[in-house]
Amino acid sequence: MTTVITRTITRAVVPLIFVTAVALMLQGHNLPGGGFIAGVLTTTAFALIYIVYGMDFLEDELFHNVVRGPVEHLQHGIVENYRAMFAIGLLIAAGSGIASMVAKKNFLYQTYTILEGIPLYPHFEVASALAFDTGVYLVVVGALLTILSVVGAE
Repeated sequence: MTTVITRTITRAVVPLIFVTAVALMLQGHNLPGGGFIAGVLTTTAFALIYIVYGMDFLEDELFHNVVRGPVEHLQHGIVENYRAMFAIGLLIAAGSGIASMVAKKNFLYQTYTILEGIPLYPHFEVASALAFDTGVYLVVVGALLTILSVVGAE
């Protein structure tokens, strides 16, 4: 049983962790950070939710599938979604490298484009490494949450 203070702090800290993860994800191709550390931070936020609210909270309250309804956690529940996230991330990461080879460049060749006039960012650089970082992010989050869910359910 968790206390009111723990639940209140979790509600305040988890959004901050998610915002920090997004910031690290977007700066990763220019500065230290990127998909791996953003994925670890995101998993940390989910782990905090698991510890404070319990294993079934995300499945029942946040990711409730109306058509399928709540199902057994380890058979067809949220772990299946984590595994799909892992697979999609792996496809995106590998696909970003293959796309550069299709363009007759080296594997994972990096290029960038500059977007102008975006609200909050008048000058925003989008690198092709962002696709790779997104794939790594999904792989890390999917793998760590699968491990956390399977180990936590036992």
